[in-house]
Amino acid sequence: MIAAQDLHTEFQFPQEAESQWSSDTDLEDPDGKDAKPGKGMAAKKGKKALGDKAKGGGAKKAPGLGRVNGHHQENGMENMTLFEVVKMGKSATQSVVDDWIEAYKLDRDVALLDLINFFIQCSGCKGAVSGEMFRNMQNSEIIRKMTEEFDEDGGDYPLTLTGPQWKKFRISFYDFIAVLVCQCQYSIIYDEYMMDTIISLLTGLSDSQVRAFRHTSTLAAMKLMTALVNVALNLSINMDNTQRQYEAERNKVAAKRANDRLELLLQKRKELQENQDEIENMMNAIFKGVFVHRYRDAIAEIRAICIEEIGVWMKLYSDAFLNDSYLKYVGWTMHDKQGEVRLKCVNALQGLFYSRELGARLELFTSRFKDRIVSMTLDKEYDVAVQAIKLLTLVLQSSDEVLTAEDCESVYHLVYSAHRPIAVSAGEFLFKKLFSHRGPEEEGLPRRGRQSLNGGLIKTTVFFFLESELHEHGAYLVDSLWECGSELLKDWETMISLLLDEPMAGEEALTDRQETALVEIMLCAIRQACECHPPVGRSTGKRVMTAKEKKTQLDDRTRITEMFAVALPLLLAKFCVDIDKVTNLLQIPKYFDLDIYTTGRLEKHLDALLRQIWEVQDKHTDTEVLEACSTTYHSLGNEEFTIFNRVDINRSQLLDELVDKYNRLLEDFLQEGEEPDEDDSYQVLSTLKKISAFHNAHDLSKWDLFTSNYRLLNTGLQNGDMPEQIVIHAMQCTHYIILWHLAKVSDGSSLKGDMVTLRKQMRAFCVMCQRYLNNINNAVKEQAFTILCDLLLIFSHQIMSSGREQLEPLFYTPDSSLQADMLNYILDQVFIDQDDDNNSTDEQQDDEASKIEALHKRRNLLAAYCKLIIYNVVEMNTGADIFKQYMRFYNDYGDIIKETISKTRQINKVQCAKTLVLSLQMLFDEMLSELGVNVDRSTSAFCGIKELARRFSLTFGLDQLKTREAIAMLHKNGIEFAFQEPSPQGLGSPPLNLAFLDVLSEFSSKLIRQDKRTVHTYLERFMTVQMALQREDCWLPLISYRNSLQARGDDDTMSVISGISSRGSTRSKKSKTVTASKRKLPEEESSCSSSDAVLMNREQNVQTPVMIHSPHLTSTVLRDPKKLRPEDSYTASFTMPTEQHPHQPAPLQQQQTHHHHQAAIDYNTQVTWMLTQRQQAEASQQQERVSMHYAKMRNHMQQAIRRGSGLMEDDEEPIVEDVMMSSEDRLEDINEGMDFDTMDIDLPTSKNRRERTELKPDYFDPSSIMDDSVLNVSMF
Repeated sequence: MIAAQDLHTEFQFPQEAESQWSSDTDLEDPDGKDAKPGKGMAAKKGKKALGDKAKGGGAKKAPGLGRVNGHHQENGMENMTLFEVVKMGKSATQSVVDDWIEAYKLDRDVALLDLINFFIQCSGCKGAVSGEMFRNMQNSEIIRKMTEEFDEDGGDYPLTLTGPQWKKFRISFYDFIAVLVCQCQYSIIYDEYMMDTIISLLTGLSDSQVRAFRHTSTLAAMKLMTALVNVALNLSINMDNTQRQYEAERNKVAAKRANDRLELLLQKRKELQENQDEIENMMNAIFKGVFVHRYRDAIAEIRAICIEEIGVWMKLYSDAFLNDSYLKYVGWTMHDKQGEVRLKCVNALQGLFYSRELGARLELFTSRFKDRIVSMTLDKEYDVAVQAIKLLTLVLQSSDEVLTAEDCESVYHLVYSAHRPIAVSAGEFLFKKLFSHRGPEEEGLPRRGRQSLNGGLIKTTVFFFLESELHEHGAYLVDSLWECGSELLKDWETMISLLLDEPMAGEEALTDRQETALVEIMLCAIRQACECHPPVGRSTGKRVMTAKEKKTQLDDRTRITEMFAVALPLLLAKFCVDIDKVTNLLQIPKYFDLDIYTTGRLEKHLDALLRQIWEVQDKHTDTEVLEACSTTYHSLGNEEFTIFNRVDINRSQLLDELVDKYNRLLEDFLQEGEEPDEDDSYQVLSTLKKISAFHNAHDLSKWDLFTSNYRLLNTGLQNGDMPEQIVIHAMQCTHYIILWHLAKVSDGSSLKGDMVTLRKQMRAFCVMCQRYLNNINNAVKEQAFTILCDLLLIFSHQIMSSGREQLEPLFYTPDSSLQADMLNYILDQVFIDQDDDNNSTDEQQDDEASKIEALHKRRNLLAAYCKLIIYNVVEMNTGADIFKQYMRFYNDYGDIIKETISKTRQINKVQCAKTLVLSLQMLFDEMLSELGVNVDRSTSAFCGIKELARRFSLTFGLDQLKTREAIAMLHKNGIEFAFQEPSPQGLGSPPLNLAFLDVLSEFSSKLIRQDKRTVHTYLERFMTVQMALQREDCWLPLISYRNSLQARGDDDTMSVISGISSRGSTRSKKSKTVTASKRKLPEEESSCSSSDAVLMNREQNVQTPVMIHSPHLTSTVLRDPKKLRPEDSYTASFTMPTEQHPHQPAPLQQQQTHHHHQAAIDYNTQVTWMLTQRQQAEASQQQERVSMHYAKMRNHMQQAIRRGSGLMEDDEEPIVEDVMMSSEDRLEDINEGMDFDTMDIDLPTSKNRRERTELKPDYFDPSSIMDDSVLNVSMF
């Protein structure tokens, strides 16, 4: 046991550490007895204060010949420090330590100084402790000096660096400390100098504010402690051996007793005890000085190191450390916030519970922290949860009484987890708990069969599966138990016996529910053995099977075929009328090795199986059973095997019978003048179901069912009283007919006129489905809509891709009426409130499962239609009706709508922008129709439209150049819509849709500066002088929108000009002499020219009010035209498009033009004066904002502006705003005149002014940028 000594008398530590230790009492003797005081490290004679040079034996100067710092001058390692040698890893750790020990024996101060610098350099510190510092400075002073020399700019240090070199260094670092203590354990560590110095240094460093010092020293101290624990353990073993030898010698008779040997053993035990006390003092010093403070460090890595090492101590030296005084630290730390630390706690406890002897000593700890361990099985960190379950499995092995039934049940349900490692661990726990205990009465049971031991275990598995009430997750349960219980799950012979054999006397038979569960578990085990991968939803990635696994797979498949080829017909005969059992049993043949039917001479069993399948389809009308029969025929009818002819004949006979029966029934059913009764309808429906199910997997083209089905569907439309299930299955069967016909045409195996026939049938069937879209029955409409979506996508332009140009006659484009009908169906059936779903009864609405199922169905319908938009099958603008629902139905369909917007933008950015603004316009029109023409912008409806516009704006991303054309077109359409309708209140009132400009302003930030001017110019074409002068609240949308287009500064940081300015500011002043033409970047030229080509030219003949372009009241108004800034000259060439829709009326200002032609001169003067006053006010406000900078740069600025930008000589003051917002060449000219360095500023690349080349290549997908980490706010 480690005694708690008074650490004040041991050796000199930093004063702060002493005060901390004196208050810590956690390490007192748990038994309440004071340990025998050993010799403290500072109590022996000759002990010097730390930092003083020791004088005495072994302190002579080391000869310099052949050595530097104690290292051999060989192998190219001369003049290398200990850190460099360990880092290189070229020498074995043993030889490095031996060299250091030799150097220590020659001159321990020099060697110890090298060791101190080793720990300093391992921390990443560039400084070094000199001999003078070592002799004359205390540890606290040395650490303070090293802290001052520490370069923390990088933030990385050896323990955190990545790469194979540093990984190898960390291993070498651990080994060096362990080998050093191991090699010194017999002499040097007891010299009261080396260990005192190292422990004092590491303790001081572990209390440093520098993370690198604290991390490295804590790791070194913990590894040092682990090495000392090994030494203490060896000493304890030697003491026990010596004590036994002493007792044996003393118990001898006096004649045979050797007194000399007794004295020798007594002296040896005394020396071992002194060494033990010395080691315990060292361990106490490290524990109280480092561990007690660092196990709760702010850095998770440091806390994890402490917990990992204390687990090692308790396992190695359990007599001293495996008690509550140390276990409590592990228990407390299990509540740590970091999963890494919690994982170390669980791993440490696993090492203890592996041993039954140690586990028995953890009863008190387990009772105290058991609840916490059980709760960690649901840890958010999967690794922690997995290890917590494994820990509980070990606890279960050590004692069955520790875990209660509630504790076990909390682990049981994890076998159904989607995370496979958790499920497998829970499966192992379940297997240990339920299947690992065998009583004496079970020893003599047979190995296989109903009465075997596995028979009882399989029953237990079935009982557990039923009690869990998760019957649809049998595959998950089998996968969880597969690694630990595969032998049990592969005992198909016992399962068959339980299903077919009669119970013995006194044995309880399986119930129908238990038999159904057993059949499902048996099928899942067969699938797991043959496919060798987890079920859907639990895949862990593609894994390459080993040769052993492949052999096991083949053996299992052979055994399954041999066993079930005989048993399956018997099982089908017994459970022929049970839907669930038959459906699962019919899936087994697809895992057969069909060659065994021939090689094993099992043809008679194949005939029996085919007869049972025929009987099953004859007795059942359930869709799942019929599809299972069809799939089984498809699996058995493989042309590669010799049994194909036998299966094909049986299948053809079955289909002939079904088709003949269907045609005969249909003639009677459609006979004119007679109304079919229910029995006739049932017969037609059951036969149609079977044909449709078989047509899904088999080609029935030779029976020509299209004519019969089309006639049936047409009669249903004419009469309107056709049963809905008959219509649904008739449409499904016709759909299969067309697809099989297309497959034959695509393969080239069809006749000459088949393509023409297919084209006619497909178009006629689409018209038929369109007519059924207006049916009164919802199930019929849903089937028609689903089939239409599939057919339109299949026969779209995609059909001609991949070298299939010969299929061009089959290309089909839906007309406008079909698109409208499909869109109306989506709006009526998908975008409805949950309570308005009329597909459910009142009882189903209360059922949460039915609501989820209904929502899932509506999501599938919406996704099917959005797919048509994405693949350009229907017009993109039809998506406006869907996009406008984004906010209202965000929780239900937000992900689908968002992905659709992203994909449509990839297809056509401009058309996508038009669709987005169209959806906003539709919502605005709906709001006007509901609330009236007087728009209150504070209403929830208007705020919802504006919020939707903000969301749409975010989806355009950060790269404004890529979306430039689309954003400009969006503003154009928005402006035209805002001025489209005149005010119903007459002249002088704002246009009806003027408030839409407030919504449109959400997209202003996406315009670059040049486009803002162009859009503003286009806006002025629709304005009159009265509009420009209005200040009433009803005109605020126009005012705010104009301000958003005229704003400069923050919202322009991503523009081309600011990007160029950012790059230009990093240049040196001496290099800024190139001309403006050479400095102009290709990026700026391409951005200007592309916009000119994209947007259409302004129409010259449109009558607009005589509007003078807004003058910029700066000193550049009289600037020579040749010296205009690029953005000034750009405005004239980059014009807004003027395309108008055919239904769009003439702009509002055309109706008012005649009021202003008579006073054009007065109008121009008035507008000029108004804009002059406004911009003067804006200029004065801007000057106030830059007044602090202006005072400093005024003298330099005036000279630079007059010299470089051509300002008039009589300007009293320069306009700082115009200068600072100018283009790159003017900014560089200004910087040339600056004698101070504060103007040469470049923003860091992480800001918005980073170069365009540093941006990601494409931002069309909002999910790549619009997350919380970028915007610091949730997007939606």
